[in-house]
Amino acid sequence: METIYIDRLFALNFIIDYLILLGSARICGIFMRRGRYLLAAALGGVYAAVSVLPGMALLSSAPMKLLFAVLMSLIAFLGEKRFLRCLLVFLAVSALFGGALWALSLNGSAGAYLPLSFTTLLVSFLIIYALLSLLFRRSLKGAEKRISEVLVQHGGKEVRFMALRDSGNSLCDPISGAGVIIISPELALPLFGEQDWASPADAVTKLPGMRLIPYSAVGTESGLLAAFRPDRLELDGAPCDSMVIAVSPVKIQGDGYLAVAQE
Repeated sequence: METIYIDRLFALNFIIDYLILLGSARICGIFMRRGRYLLAAALGGVYAAVSVLPGMALLSSAPMKLLFAVLMSLIAFLGEKRFLRCLLVFLAVSALFGGALWALSLNGSAGAYLPLSFTTLLVSFLIIYALLSLLFRRSLKGAEKRISEVLVQHGGKEVRFMALRDSGNSLCDPISGAGVIIISPELALPLFGEQDWASPADAVTKLPGMRLIPYSAVGTESGLLAAFRPDRLELDGAPCDSMVIAVSPVKIQGDGYLAVAQE
């Protein structure tokens, strides 16, 4: 009979679940909420450890596995505008990872505990994550586009969101030459409260530090955006002082909370 160490089983599943949650979030292109992923992974680790205890065989059933996967997804992704997509990607990554481990352990145990080295587990996860990234990641047309995490702090307040970084867009601040991040009005709400961004001149008059930036777009030969330089700006966790923030008069289409970042 093989000895199962509960602490090692918890630690192993905690690490793997965290990597799966992190990978699922990256595939879905959402803002990383690592604290929530750690909490969800801890639940997964506890579940794995408890399920091998005497009298807990029911926890290893398929319905219970699905239930705990949904609970982990709720902890990690609840509140995301595409929660269902995040849930499905998490289930897909978990299923493929579990299938890969089962295939690798055909000559070993078929139970909840697989006698595989951590290196084997990690390599298996990385291979599956790479394959799923190709499968699920959105194909973006145009020149060199990608998703970035953005943190904006201004006036003692802050917002976090995902931005579509588009090097093919030439919009810039005509005064400083800085690139521009365009945000939807709802993202500006926590920073400035309710404002009429459809009248950028009024916003510039009411709010200190605002300026006007001219722009053109499909259906609009010329227009103006209210813009400001934030107290602090981070792109993918790195400080950035070479960009300004402009508020769109209408909601930006896409994932609902995306902004379009310039390079």
